[in-house]
Parts: sequence; C-alpha cells; structure tokens
Amino acid sequence: MTTETITAHAAGTWDLGDLSVNRLGFGAMRLTGSAAFHHGVSSRRDRSIAVLRTAVELGVNHIDTAAFYFSALRSANELINTALSPYADDLVIATKVGPHRECDGEWGTAARPDQLRGHVEENLRQLGRDHLDLVYLRRMRQDSIAEHFGALAELREAGLVRHLGISAVGPHHLAEARAIAPVVAVQNRYALDQPSPEADAMLRLCGEAGIAFVPFYAVAGDAGEHGATDAHDAEVLALAQAHGVTPAQIRLAWTLAQGPHVLAIPGTGNPDHLRENVAAGALRLTEEELGRLNARRAQGS
Repeated sequence: MTTETITAHAAGTWDLGDLSVNRLGFGAMRLTGSAAFHHGVSSRRDRSIAVLRTAVELGVNHIDTAAFYFSALRSANELINTALSPYADDLVIATKVGPHRECDGEWGTAARPDQLRGHVEENLRQLGRDHLDLVYLRRMRQDSIAEHFGALAELREAGLVRHLGISAVGPHHLAEARAIAPVVAVQNRYALDQPSPEADAMLRLCGEAGIAFVPFYAVAGDAGEHGATDAHDAEVLALAQAHGVTPAQIRLAWTLAQGPHVLAIPGTGNPDHLRENVAAGALRLTEEELGRLNARRAQGS
C-alpha cells in the first residue's frame, strides 16, 4: 500500500454533534517526547510542529489533546497553537479535563467540580481559542460523575464548550451524563490485544446510541503511555506481511472496522509513522481476516 497519496478522507467520516470529522484523527500525547508525560526524552519542537502541519495537509481534522500533555520542555497545546493557528474552520480540537499535573510533572489531585472551569480556561489559553469544540470529562475513579459533568454542562451553556464527552467510563456513567446533557463521544481504553467484555459492551452501547467511540492506546496496547507496542500477535504479523503494511496499520484497520462510529486517534512524533497511520484508514480487512483477529482476541479474554 502506497502511503504518499492516501489522506484521512479514506477512513470515512462521523459527526460529533454538528461537527463532521474524518474517522482517522490524531492524538497529541506523543508530540511532546519519545514517550508520554514525563517519560522518555522531550521532542524536537520543529519536528513536532511539522508533524502537526503534515497531519492537517493529509486531511486530519480531529486532534485530541489535553493541558496535562506536557514533558519537561514541550506542551502539546502550545505546539498545536503554534503549528495550526489560525485554525481551519473544519478542524475539531478535543481536549480532556479532570486530571491535573503539577509543573514538575507529578500528578496532582483530580479536579473538584468547581475547579473544572479553570481546567477549561487553561486549555482555552494554551490553544488560543475562545471556545473548545469538544471537552471530555476524564473520570478519576469516582463512582458518580453527575456533579462533575453537570459543571461542564454549565460551561457548555455559557458558550465556552461546544460539545461534551466522557472518558474512562462504564455504562452507568454514560446514563448519568446523558440525563444531564448530550454526549457526543466516549473515550475509553480499547485495543486488539486487550480483550475486555466491558469495553466491547461500551463500544456496542455507543453505536446503538449514535455516540462516537474513541479508543485510546489502540496502537500502544499494553505499552500504554510509554509508546507503541512491539509485541505483536502472530496473526497481526501475518496479515501485515500479506498486505505489505506495518503491524500498527493492521491494528488501526481492525479498530476502525469495529463500527462506523469508531474514531481512531493514533499519536506519533514521527512524520513517517504519521503517514502510515493516516494510510491505515484506507486499509480494509476482509471478514475472514477480521474473524481471525477476533478469534485470537477472544482466546485472550
């Protein structure tokens, strides 16, 4: 598969409320260094800016970020602002609030409901915007999200936020949130090599409700915030060889095949990997190939 001429449009589109996005997006977590947060080595600023601009040139119009995506020297939001402002009209930037990191990189106390406005305003300041397209409430172990989500719904009514999502949640959290305000997206951990009946149930529930399901660590797998996994299943390796693509591209193609409401947000600071990720949006696995991957996934559950 030739990557040079493939754009994010090949993956198809989905509507986040009144905002249409290509299903192959970009996650900003890996822009700041060789691994997320305070792990790894900080990235070269010019390279990260070039990756962002190339992503948009390749049709990516959905970028996922957060104010807590920073390394010792880099801030994902600042990089996005520098690279892409003034923003294109069709560019959707999603961010997350709830978690908090101190200036030294250590995780602080999760926000109380009354502190969420400060989190939203910090993202606005860093991104140089007067409103945020999509804000996820990232659940931090609390059983009920009603009070926190209600605080975000008030910010939506005030015009600081256009659409709302929730992250790291289960079905009862989604029901809680939808009773308060519309939910356009759910962002949960979901990957080919991490079988979970609970995660599969959330994916199906979102599809039935017409809500976008946005997996994180779909490529990283078990490696998580430390970067993309190199522990690929034999079936993934065999399909990658058969299609002449990388294992990461097979993982992304499988992810997108889980439903038309599934949006992929692979992240990278490598321009070559970016092109490969975008090109994965054009890769169509057959029913037989998907069945083989699903069978191996089921064996691990």
